[in-house]
Amino acid sequence: VAFSGGSLLNLSQGKFGRYGVDDVRWLASVGTDYGMIAVRADSPWKTLKDLMTAMEKDPNSVVIGAGASIGSQDWMKSALLAQKANVDPHKMRYVAFEGGGEPVTALMGNHVQVVSGDLSEMVPYLGGDKIRVLAVFSENRLPGQLANIPTAKEQGYDLVWPIIRGFYVGPKVSDADYQWWVDTFKKLQQTDEFKKQRDLRGLFEFDMTGQQLDDYVKKQVTDYREQAKAFGLAK
Repeated sequence: VAFSGGSLLNLSQGKFGRYGVDDVRWLASVGTDYGMIAVRADSPWKTLKDLMTAMEKDPNSVVIGAGASIGSQDWMKSALLAQKANVDPHKMRYVAFEGGGEPVTALMGNHVQVVSGDLSEMVPYLGGDKIRVLAVFSENRLPGQLANIPTAKEQGYDLVWPIIRGFYVGPKVSDADYQWWVDTFKKLQQTDEFKKQRDLRGLFEFDMTGQQLDDYVKKQVTDYREQAKAFGLAK
């Protein structure tokens, strides 16, 4: 069964009812996207620090558009940024749209000043002169045409938000079958065709399998839960 970073966030907020992180066997990740923050190319905010300074000085002057509602990944990324600007996340001006395309349209129409979303959604616009990505929420700069986009971390804001993609199996899958799938994914991840398909989907390398992925997922869910508690979204 496929899962994403959004699945882990939902787990942390108890949105799957009685089911938790230990109720499946985490198998393999196949890539990741990363969160980002963007403005119009003609925006007065040239850097992430410019935006954060403006937000701290006058929170009402910054309207953030995103493709999901309160508690979602886009909201959480925005809330963490607001927090770092000493702004109450529940008082930031946040507009939820349907999907990732609508916030960009709103940005182009000057209905919002900032878009919080996934970097892959911005790639089609990067070759033009309409949008500037102020920061990507990755540990290090990304390769290729994205290498000129600074990370939030290098600009002094410790915010990393990977949006992984992967697979899990049910809890009753035998150890032997589970290990077969782990080994199969390990081999698959090394093939040129796998890397080609990952790149075509706008994802970046994030290869984990078996126990390594299990440890990662459980840490992410724990971290997300603590963040959600801090924002009043989980108990």
